[in-house]
Amino acid sequence: MSNAAKGGRALVVGLGIAGIATAVRLRQIGWEPVVVERAPARREGGYYIALFGSGIASARRLGVLEHIGDRSGPEIALYDVDRGGNRRPRVNLGSLAGGPRPLLRGDVEQGLFAALPEDVEIRYATVPTRITQDASGAHVSLRDTAADTSVDERFDLVVGADGMRSTVRRLAFAHQYDLHPLNYMIGVTLLDRPVDGFGPSEGLILAEPGRSAWAFPFADRPPSLLFSYRTRDVDAEFGRPPVESIRAAFGPEPTGALLEGLLDRYAQAPDALFDSVQQVKMPSWHSGRVVLTGDAAWCMTLYSGMGVSAGIAGGELLGTMLQRHPGEVNGALRAWEARMRPFIRAQQDSALVSGRRMFTPLDRKELAVRAGMRQLMRMPGLGKAICRKLLDSKDMRAKNMDVAAPRA
Repeated sequence: MSNAAKGGRALVVGLGIAGIATAVRLRQIGWEPVVVERAPARREGGYYIALFGSGIASARRLGVLEHIGDRSGPEIALYDVDRGGNRRPRVNLGSLAGGPRPLLRGDVEQGLFAALPEDVEIRYATVPTRITQDASGAHVSLRDTAADTSVDERFDLVVGADGMRSTVRRLAFAHQYDLHPLNYMIGVTLLDRPVDGFGPSEGLILAEPGRSAWAFPFADRPPSLLFSYRTRDVDAEFGRPPVESIRAAFGPEPTGALLEGLLDRYAQAPDALFDSVQQVKMPSWHSGRVVLTGDAAWCMTLYSGMGVSAGIAGGELLGTMLQRHPGEVNGALRAWEARMRPFIRAQQDSALVSGRRMFTPLDRKELAVRAGMRQLMRMPGLGKAICRKLLDSKDMRAKNMDVAAPRA
């Protein structure tokens, strides 16, 4: 690999968005990435995500934006609903110029994967079991879980892009309290047809104190369904089938036909996610020749809406900093973290307040504020002004900031 001789050899753990974006960028700058993935094959599924300006800019520079696509359109409509089925139109920021691009996670992964050169080695059913370092590199024991064999290899850099419960983080970092639970749960699936009583490109939000149900609409396929709710005992939520925990969270009131239908659709879905909501907070994302990126480093939760955008931007910027610091991996990692950390901190803070409140109001006061904002946005003339203000808010500007942009 002639280009690889310009850089070093890097192990990228995780074939998700952050991992593929990192591998694409490393290959572009002349490094030799080797990607390992725990699963036996590439996972092509995924649910609703919003791609903000930071991710769009990096995807464009990586050459994958057109492959990722766009599932927005003028036909998309969003409604606030209640259990009785009453609905009120709601402004969908994703349909506005400057708003986020609605996509499926699989769209982004497929677009990035298509840009990964065929000569990049990918090993499935493979996990790291030990990482040791010296001044010039890292020795990694890799286990092939399908063949039940292990091999030891040396790399100039190890990139942990293996998610919120990262194995690389456990092996290479001494921190004991990186996961910070928010005491919320989520249940997510893709619907195979529109919500009963709604059109093909129509979505809904059923928000109540401490719980909510969302159907995220797309222009060209049925919605993605999300349940989100607060709990006092995360462990207890995992002690029964997911749909039973979700039903309990929305009780004891009668569900009504609309909510009952959504719960039934979740229970019948062939593929669904059920998990706790946690952030990852660490004093440093790199240690020697090992670096974490994406959810492994900074999981911001879906309440931030920024997991995908930050994963793409982080991967691009990591490669850029390695290119700017040839032969000085530690200096490159320090420069990368110095640029990324303020950006990530802003997204994590936003998720804890405005993001979580948008997805799931905590109490009746937050619900009332939400209803008041909806009424203001429906007023002639005032609604457009409020939308423009929201798109130009501090939070939205942070989401759209091109954190990975080349700088002098």
